[in-house]
Amino acid sequence: MSRFCVLLAWAFLAHLGLDEAQQNQICCGPIVPRREWKALASECSQKLEVPVSYVVVSHTAGSSCDTPALCMQQAQNVQHYHARTLGFCDVGYNFLIGEDGLVYEGRGWNIKGDHTGHFWNPISIGITFMGNYMERSPPPRALRAAKSLLACGVAQGALSPNYKVKGHRDVQKTLSPGDQLYEIIRTWPEYE
Repeated sequence: MSRFCVLLAWAFLAHLGLDEAQQNQICCGPIVPRREWKALASECSQKLEVPVSYVVVSHTAGSSCDTPALCMQQAQNVQHYHARTLGFCDVGYNFLIGEDGLVYEGRGWNIKGDHTGHFWNPISIGITFMGNYMERSPPPRALRAAKSLLACGVAQGALSPNYKVKGHRDVQKTLSPGDQLYEIIRTWPEYE
């Protein structure tokens, strides 16, 4: 690729607001930054000590979304519920996965989540799939986005290379991440 094409590609990514997600030169799939989905300002300050050894997978059990516009709205809805109704300092999850195949930044890699209780929050990254997966599975593009995110976490040093995946129901009394998604993550080699 010519130098001009590389510069043009970076300019395009910067225009889209995706340059920060790519700046460390580690090849990660695009993560929709908070400002792009118009997140409220976070009031969280407690850092997560990385790398963590666990990933907890959940579902929102609410509406699914299959376009960027719908997923941005759904991420806003989840944040509003967590911050305004439950009184959290922000959306509880580190990352949200849409059926559009994109990852939406929640608290990110470095801020402790509010997704699984006092024992698991400080030692895990919480990712949630936006939708209800009791009766149906997330589409393949959403599952690929999640796996790409986890590989990115290892590459960036936020996840231990030998991290373990847990379903939300493995660590709390809940139906999350839904029967269908739970059966899928149980086939992942990192599941424990």
